[in-house]
Amino acid sequence: MATGLVSPGCAYLHSQVKLYPHQGSTDAHWATGLAFRKCFQREILRSHGLSQFLVVRSHDCNQSHFSSNRASTSAVTVSCSGDHAAKYFDFAVIGSGVAGLRYALEVSKYGSVAVITKAEPHESNTNYAQGGVSAVLCPLDSIENHMRDTMVAGAYLCDEETVRVVCTEGPERVKELIAMGASFDHGEDGNLHLAREGGHSHRRIVHAADMTGREIERALLKAVIDDPNIFVFEHHYAVDLLTSQDGSETCCHGVDALNTETQEVVRFISKVTLLASGGAGHIYPTTTNPPVATGDGVAMAHRAQALISNMEFVQFHPTALADEGLPIKPTKSRENTFLITEAVRGDGGILYNLSMERFMPLYDERAELAPRDVVARSIDDQLKKRNERYVLLDISHRPKDNVLSHFPNIAAECLRYGLDITREPIPVVPAAHYMCGGVLAGLHGETNVQGLYVAGEVACTGLHGANRLASNSLLEALVFAQRAVQPSIDHMSNSRLSVSDLWARPVTPVSLKRELLVDVIQRTREVRKELQSIMWEYVGIVRSTSRLEAAEKRITELEAEWEEYLFHKGWKPTMVSIDACEMRNLFCCAKLVVSSALSRHESRGLHFTIDFPQLEESKRRPTIIFPCSTMKLTWSSQQLHKQYQC
Repeated sequence: MATGLVSPGCAYLHSQVKLYPHQGSTDAHWATGLAFRKCFQREILRSHGLSQFLVVRSHDCNQSHFSSNRASTSAVTVSCSGDHAAKYFDFAVIGSGVAGLRYALEVSKYGSVAVITKAEPHESNTNYAQGGVSAVLCPLDSIENHMRDTMVAGAYLCDEETVRVVCTEGPERVKELIAMGASFDHGEDGNLHLAREGGHSHRRIVHAADMTGREIERALLKAVIDDPNIFVFEHHYAVDLLTSQDGSETCCHGVDALNTETQEVVRFISKVTLLASGGAGHIYPTTTNPPVATGDGVAMAHRAQALISNMEFVQFHPTALADEGLPIKPTKSRENTFLITEAVRGDGGILYNLSMERFMPLYDERAELAPRDVVARSIDDQLKKRNERYVLLDISHRPKDNVLSHFPNIAAECLRYGLDITREPIPVVPAAHYMCGGVLAGLHGETNVQGLYVAGEVACTGLHGANRLASNSLLEALVFAQRAVQPSIDHMSNSRLSVSDLWARPVTPVSLKRELLVDVIQRTREVRKELQSIMWEYVGIVRSTSRLEAAEKRITELEAEWEEYLFHKGWKPTMVSIDACEMRNLFCCAKLVVSSALSRHESRGLHFTIDFPQLEESKRRPTIIFPCSTMKLTWSSQQLHKQYQC
């Protein structure tokens, strides 16, 4: 792996790139930009500042290895070989959040669609999104205002053309949701009620109380269920993308998935694959993300030689519910923390320390309405200075009816534990929330891997820059899901389905004795907690070079120890289980975050380091991670199958 900053107008690496150590070496290696040509021959063209992420050359793999197009696009072909099933679709969608479902509904008009989802279809980051969708729907607002707010929040690392596209097309995408049956809150005048959140200069947040994501997911899932061309495969965990190599070009032909209910590996062969698998919040011990957010999409794409960008920018939501501050403590720890939406501060909520001293005006003139990175660092500073575990968010001064109508879900959750938010402040603490980085995408969700598109949190489109503006995530997912449709259709029309036996198949660990498998699972869960602890301790809200280097060393050692333990117990490199596969993906994403953070020698947006505390204009460019054959190979960094050579 090579990591570097790419400057505007530069087709290759700028200055130096950091390479992971060779096998057996403890030293980092440095190479000039020419290393990029050797380790991964792709062109990154910047024709409009930072807007044109990449241009991918089209190619055709050896057609003798591919079957002809099917006459009926709505039929699903299943081919069985022994106990292994292969399913053939025109489109494979990995993930069932807003991006995946919205895309599926559009491309289903042109072919068969498999929606592959890790748990139940509704279990996604979308379903947990409380705030809403930001869009310019008020005459007093403007596209330029929304763009300016996005760029300021993103510390001017945002891609301006992407920002313009999203802010311009956003209102139409919201109207489409309403036409599909999504029900949003309206004011007394009958118009949509538009909320305001941190970083926004105007009211532009369309919402359904404090359960917006759930309402959007409901409307989309209903439409998907009613669509005869869409087939939903729940409890199917995507393991690795199926790719081939033709010279310097990589093609994607589908994905292997583990049916976690039957423990069978299912192979999905597709002409087009969309990654919409969400983020990687669970590389940290405390996150607002659901349990499914283990970085699977980014890790799979990285192993498939897709470019990865801006992974150092991990957004910590300033206000997750601090259970230890509740009058009645939960009886068991949560898998994901309960989010207290940004809209509470947008509606007048005030932050206090435990001495009931308001502190945000000391840090930023925008006070509680400052962008999330500013608020999270301010809270972190208060906690460290005062040696406290949480701060207080007070909305009790607002009219009771307004609080209960705007935040019914938050009010109900707090009341379960003896807290009435209309009378008492809410204990809150920052928690990992959103990955601003991800798989590098162009203006239509295209990647440098042929046939692979990305949308949603797994993608890095350039919209968020160094920090995401509140409620821009659902907007981005909607816009890019739509923008990926036409190029996907074009690619599908000119592609043929591959033969399923071109790749070796993963296997489940049925050959291991039960007691050995129990030991492996137990150790894997312990290692997971150790990794999360390292990330929180060394790669959190405030960073330093020495701590990042310590994290890099400890993660490398922990990964090696874990792999050695597995293989000593009889685990094979082609074996898959959900615990082991999630662990390899968490390792992969954690290393990507650390490597990216070490390469940025400035403080910008969500990346703050005490060694380089200033923002530097010369470093205002995205971080790009290139696959490289010289990196130290581990189980987490390699595909389970050998890549097919065309």
